[in-house]
Amino acid sequence: MARNFRILVNGRRHTISAEPDAPLLYVLTNDLALKGPRFGCGLAQCGSCSVLVDGVERRSCVTPVETVEEREITTLEGLPAWFAARRGLTDAPALHPVQQAMLDEQALQCGYCYNGMIVKAAELLEQNASPSDAEIRSAMNGHLCRCGTYPRIVSAIRRAARALEETGE
Repeated sequence: MARNFRILVNGRRHTISAEPDAPLLYVLTNDLALKGPRFGCGLAQCGSCSVLVDGVERRSCVTPVETVEEREITTLEGLPAWFAARRGLTDAPALHPVQQAMLDEQALQCGYCYNGMIVKAAELLEQNASPSDAEIRSAMNGHLCRCGTYPRIVSAIRRAARALEETGE
C-alpha cells in the first residue's frame, strides 16, 4: 500500500506517494523527472543508476524508497551544488569538476554509463583527493561502459583530481 515519504533530493524536500519497496530510481525518474540516474540492468550490477545517499554511492535501482526517507540524496543534476556545499563555496559551478573533466577528455560516448561513472568518481575524489590509477580502477570497478572508454574515464578522473589540487579545493 502506497504511503507518503519525505525525501531530500539535490537540496530540495519532496513529499512523494509510493510503495515502501518502490525502487528509488523509479521515484527519481518518474515522480521527480530527473534524467541523471538511468535504468541499466535493474540488478545493481552496471552502476548507471548510481546516486549519492549521504555522500555515499548507492545503486538506486535496488534501493527501496523507504530506506532513504529524510536522507540527503544527490543525483547527477545536483553534483555541482553538492560540491559547492562541501567546500563552503557561495556559488555552485556550472559543472562538477568530474563532469567538466569527462567532457574535456571526451570520455563518454553513448550515455549509458556516464551518470554512474561521474557519481562514483565524485565520491572517490571526496574520499581521496589524489588517487593512483590503480585506486581509480578499483573504485570504478562495477561500473560498466558499453563503449569501452575506460582509459579516457581514468584520464578524466586524473584530470579532475589535478584541477581540484590546482584550485586548492
